[in-house]
Amino acid sequence: MSERQKTVQSHNQHMLNGEDSITAASTATRLNARTATVSKILNFSCVDGPGNRLVIFLQGCNYQCKSCHNPQTIDMCNHCGDCVATCPTNALSFISSKVIWDASLCSHCDNCLAVCPKQSSPKTQQYTVIEMLDVIRSNLFFISGITITGGEATLQLGFIQGLFSAIKSSSDLQHLTCMVDSNGSLRTTSWAKLLPFTDGVMIDLKAWQEETHLWLTGRQHHRVFQSIELLAQHNKLYEVRLLHIPGQTDFDAEVDELASYLTQLSKDTRIKLNAFQHHGVTGEALTWETCQESDITHLANQLTERNVTNIVMPSVYL
Repeated sequence: MSERQKTVQSHNQHMLNGEDSITAASTATRLNARTATVSKILNFSCVDGPGNRLVIFLQGCNYQCKSCHNPQTIDMCNHCGDCVATCPTNALSFISSKVIWDASLCSHCDNCLAVCPKQSSPKTQQYTVIEMLDVIRSNLFFISGITITGGEATLQLGFIQGLFSAIKSSSDLQHLTCMVDSNGSLRTTSWAKLLPFTDGVMIDLKAWQEETHLWLTGRQHHRVFQSIELLAQHNKLYEVRLLHIPGQTDFDAEVDELASYLTQLSKDTRIKLNAFQHHGVTGEALTWETCQESDITHLANQLTERNVTNIVMPSVYL
């Protein structure tokens, strides 16, 4: 029996001891059936929501952003095997027509990312809700909350719902805040399933005009505005994020309409300005001008002059 299987068995037994055996077994089975493909787990972060947070990066995204700083999280690995021979530490193997990653051998040289024809990552792991609860408990004394991001986190909505509901129903975890970082593409009916268990959501507004958003992401943005408005209505909108790319995004040109829209949100909603840099990006975006402190200051001043408040500036420009 693997260590992970032992962990699951231990959690299941713990639940059986504290609840009616039939109900507990049913609950454990349902939770264990909800799995997610996880790209990375960051045990500590102070920039992905309030306080000290454990951040779970889920693999897969429905946008194709030209400016993506984590393009390897967009596609799922199709197990073609092209990356296996390039691994200098033999952390990758090809077993039963699947690429298997051994994290203990990985040197994180990222050769596998460079050769992948899909620009994907084989360095992902499957987690059940119960297994993720164990990760959270191992960091419990150092964190004040959980943030799930991506990729696009809401593509694996069932896992998020299962994890957050389990946290909120666990006496030792229910004090943790549960937050989601999203591109806002989720349907309003699906947000409704998550609202009872979510303390806040951070939404990326990537462009004001539909045409600009479509060019930048490959998707329309009507659902983004629907998400912002629904979350604001239910006091779940923690932050709206604007990635400023000089000469590419349209926030400067559309600042009057943008500001008018943002001032309709609660004054508690943070308006976070992010500065585009070349770190992690590929292709055309590498030729774009990076965003300097003066660019962000100019945009912030324009928004402030139009009565936008609670603006959060970048702490570093790298």
